[in-house]
Amino acid sequence: MEKTIESTAESVIARATSKGYRLTCAESCTGGLVAGALTAVAGASACFLGGVVSYDNRIKNRILGVPEETLNRVGAVSSECAAAMAEGVRRLMQADFAVSITGIAGPGGGTPDKPVGLVHFGLATPTRTETFKRIFSGDRAAVRQQAVAFALTLLNDALL
Repeated sequence: MEKTIESTAESVIARATSKGYRLTCAESCTGGLVAGALTAVAGASACFLGGVVSYDNRIKNRILGVPEETLNRVGAVSSECAAAMAEGVRRLMQADFAVSITGIAGPGGGTPDKPVGLVHFGLATPTRTETFKRIFSGDRAAVRQQAVAFALTLLNDALL
């Protein structure tokens, strides 16, 4: 049985707080839902520093440091962009762990190469940056909720 978003967020906050880690996030298609889930947990201020909603590519570039060349060559919905977003927000917030999300929630915007439901995730830790790719199904709200759940699970697992 999968944990709910709420229980996963509670676990993330408890683990990070107990280990003294600082967390942050950079979100595009989820529009702040990861930050919202984390800050819904009482005591989140002990470890969650804040996040960046970088819906526009200019914000990805100017605030998070995603190279313009990356955005032009592979686009915002890519593993390269997700990695740069996670690394950029981790550096910006001076956090230990960062998760990023960039994707196509729909209903429009998809292409044969990048269908609706495609979401890339970045996870930046003190020692590495990893990327993950998923294709979720359902309407816009369902894709966004699945993306939030996956991002929180990435953080939770990284904090083990």
